[in-house]
Amino acid sequence: MKRAFALISVFLFFAVLAVGGHAGDDNIDDAIQNTILSQIEAFANDDRQAAWDHASEGIKQQSGSIESFYDMVKLSYAPVHRASSIEFMERIPHPGFQIQVVRLLGPEGKRWIAHYHMVKNGDDWKIGGVGLKEGPSSI
Repeated sequence: MKRAFALISVFLFFAVLAVGGHAGDDNIDDAIQNTILSQIEAFANDDRQAAWDHASEGIKQQSGSIESFYDMVKLSYAPVHRASSIEFMERIPHPGFQIQVVRLLGPEGKRWIAHYHMVKNGDDWKIGGVGLKEGPSSI
């Protein structure tokens, strides 16, 4: 009887732990995706300040100013700057940061895969960089 109770207790402990882990993952996914969507919306509206607000401190230091940051994104990251469609794929956790994979439809209808390097700043997720590669021409 004691053994059955112990096994049930262990099972319940891991069941609660598993459910709690998924809820935390959902919160991380939502927060990261909202940050990315908010920045893409800011670019679509040419709201330089809002786009800058979603950048990490490292990106801000590298860029030096809102204008430099915005010009760099506009020239080098056109699929992010003018995304017309966005689809979130997997999130890859790493110690100290997360990678969010995103499928984008950029200018001229080209498809792209973006790897967003997301870093935690206090309670907020910030964009620490984006790697782009051309995606498949069809899904």
